[in-house]
Amino acid sequence: MLPQDPYILLSFVNTKLRNEYESLESLCAALDADESALRQTLAGLDYRYDPVHNQFI
Repeated sequence: MLPQDPYILLSFVNTKLRNEYESLESLCAALDADESALRQTLAGLDYRYDPVHNQFI
């Protein structure tokens, strides 16, 4: 289950991407998360997924 607070979600997702997953797609598949909803939530904080760095920046 992903954190509901957007700022905690940002930290959680970036940590998981850095330490465990090679892409946002693989993270979402493993955690059964909706990639579109995740992107939209973090876009609300003005963060976008950067596949080159494999993190939201």
